[in-house]
Amino acid sequence: MVSVGKVLLGVFGVAVVVILIAVPTAIYLKDEQGGNKNHRAFTLEDVFNSSLKPKSYSLMWISDNEYLRKSEGSVYLHDVLTGKSEEFLSKDKFNEKNAYDYQLSADHKYVAFMSNHSKLWRHSFTASYSLYDRLLETFFTPSDIPDEVQYFAWAPQGHKLAFVWGNNVYIKTSPGSARQQVTFNGEDNWLLNGIPDWVYEEEMFSTNQGLWWSPGGKHVAYAEFNDTEVHNIEYTWYGEKQYPSTVSIAYPKPGTPNPVVKLFVVNTDNVTEITEVLVPASFSTSEHYLATVTWVTDTRIAVQWLKRVQNHLILQIYSLSGSRWDPVENLELTSSTGWIGRFSPPEPVFAADKNSYYLLMSDPKGYKHIHHVEGGKATQLTTGDWEVINIVKVTADSVYYSSNEDGNRPGGRNVYRWTKQGTTCLTCSLHGERCHYNSAYFSHDASFYRMSCSGPGIPYHSLMDNRNNTEKEALEDNKAFSDLISDIKMPTMRRGIIKIGGYNLWYQMFLPPGFDESKKYPLLIDVYAGPCSQKADYVYRVSWATYLASTEKIIVASFDGRGSGFQGDKLMHEIYKRLGTFEVEDQITAAKQFIKMGFIDKDRVAIWGWSYGGYVTSMVLGSGSGVFKCGMAVAPVSKWIYYDSIYTERYMMEPSENPDFYANSTVTARAKNFHSVQYLLVHGTADDNVHFQQAAEISEALVDEQVDFEAMWYTDKDHGLGDSAYQHVYTHMTHFLQRCFA
Repeated sequence: MVSVGKVLLGVFGVAVVVILIAVPTAIYLKDEQGGNKNHRAFTLEDVFNSSLKPKSYSLMWISDNEYLRKSEGSVYLHDVLTGKSEEFLSKDKFNEKNAYDYQLSADHKYVAFMSNHSKLWRHSFTASYSLYDRLLETFFTPSDIPDEVQYFAWAPQGHKLAFVWGNNVYIKTSPGSARQQVTFNGEDNWLLNGIPDWVYEEEMFSTNQGLWWSPGGKHVAYAEFNDTEVHNIEYTWYGEKQYPSTVSIAYPKPGTPNPVVKLFVVNTDNVTEITEVLVPASFSTSEHYLATVTWVTDTRIAVQWLKRVQNHLILQIYSLSGSRWDPVENLELTSSTGWIGRFSPPEPVFAADKNSYYLLMSDPKGYKHIHHVEGGKATQLTTGDWEVINIVKVTADSVYYSSNEDGNRPGGRNVYRWTKQGTTCLTCSLHGERCHYNSAYFSHDASFYRMSCSGPGIPYHSLMDNRNNTEKEALEDNKAFSDLISDIKMPTMRRGIIKIGGYNLWYQMFLPPGFDESKKYPLLIDVYAGPCSQKADYVYRVSWATYLASTEKIIVASFDGRGSGFQGDKLMHEIYKRLGTFEVEDQITAAKQFIKMGFIDKDRVAIWGWSYGGYVTSMVLGSGSGVFKCGMAVAPVSKWIYYDSIYTERYMMEPSENPDFYANSTVTARAKNFHSVQYLLVHGTADDNVHFQQAAEISEALVDEQVDFEAMWYTDKDHGLGDSAYQHVYTHMTHFLQRCFA
């Protein structure tokens, strides 16, 4: 094992080459060199002005040629074949239930209006659901759906529905039928049915969904999360009462007991008929995760099981045989260089005939590509030194996917169509240099799609006819936004490559209006740098960085070093079992290279980041590099043994298997090096994700070393520092940065 300190010394021996990529900037953020002196700067207040952000265009396809869109409080049905639209759900119905959203049954006959939203964790919430009959134009009263429902889902056909309340699963065979209770053992922080516990929600599923309807609505699969052995994290909720309360969450940390998860299937026509889908025998004696659940037909289901170490996976297909789910086909995947997938494993997408499926997995060269799996045998369909991002849609003759192949731009995205005859890019040539980051949302049979161009120019959304790949209609061209910023001095963008250790590593820079290479500018590194992250991309953003460049004349740069994503496993797995090494070192190297470009003031260089970015910021400032004058860390990790098991062990294994790198990757061990930098530490006291404990440890270590530093806490705020804290934290960091660069 090599210590972090020794690894950081290696930076001086690494050959570094900087390559400037010429990128047109006139479209991107307006080239203001020598611009109109009457134009105003983009202010800090503008950062929080929603009208000074480009608009998106949200819609929901409900057939191959119809979509729903909410506008001015009502929902309208749009027919793209006729071009006509009509009111589908009136504003009055929303107001009647004080509803903020809705869910439509598959047969379009019923609506569940959602109200009383109460956020729990990142994805989870409770809400009230009021059922409405569109034909009779009446609500079902009285309702037997309780308030504070934890999850709700219509069946993919007809109008059966399932919901979770009190950590138990319920089924209704129709909106007017009585609810039927499926599980009876649910209990907060102890045993959850149909919804994930904290760590599964955050790290494995990235959703609050823990139940899955079969395609025809015959069955519901649901997961049971048993947290009885999981240790709890506790923190104080100050609130408004005379005495604060304590929040307790089952939260597994590295090397501690994980939730035990089982998968069951209930027959929705007879809810007493419940069967378990058993983990493969080879995994049953070792710790494992339930990774994905995908129905194939009403009687076939595909489940991915992942070992706790996350480098060994089985995709098992089961078939219903009487009252048993028998394993009929499997695909086994292992990784010798790191973990499987980018984060949690991607879900299989089944072919139209349901006899085979498509799966995103690493090819022999370590790039993520589409494979066609039939009878347990995988055949690679796409190939090249680039990566498929995800499979977007599968039809009878085509596979649509997103990739970063076009123009050798890892930070770009385009949508492609694969058929047996060849591959076509649908979006590569649309709108020229304005659009290098494109996505598509297809109608049911893929005859039409919404094309969303997110940058580098001002975002543009259009309705495309996929039968001849022509634009039918501009849905949102953001001309109003363009007009709004026409008298504002906006930054320009520069992109380029720094070559480190044989890798082409990308950076991007927000440059102040009227940028002059003969002048010296302060530099702020905006960092995340977590495994498979990407900050240097082709997305158009209006953010705090826009203000810093426009008003404060600060260059804001981001750099994707070793460990970053979408350029192959070799680069991404460089930090496997060694978080806090290369991804930290490479930010220091990048800053040095930026200084060498000649327009950076070497005495005014700062770094900031949030979450993993706060960790890297702190590790960089504690490295003693002498490059940075100051930095701001928001909600940082201090020690990986304090973070959750699924995320941390994916990259670091368990502490007993990798003790040296756990010990050598702490911020606290570097406390003495903070004497030479100015440091702002920020955290919310109710952070359920990166606990306030992490900042408290950093604070204690700095105090023990008699380091003078600044700190800001946000009472009862979570990891996102929402509501009033959001504007406050950016204002506070602005003032800190102004003092640092004064």
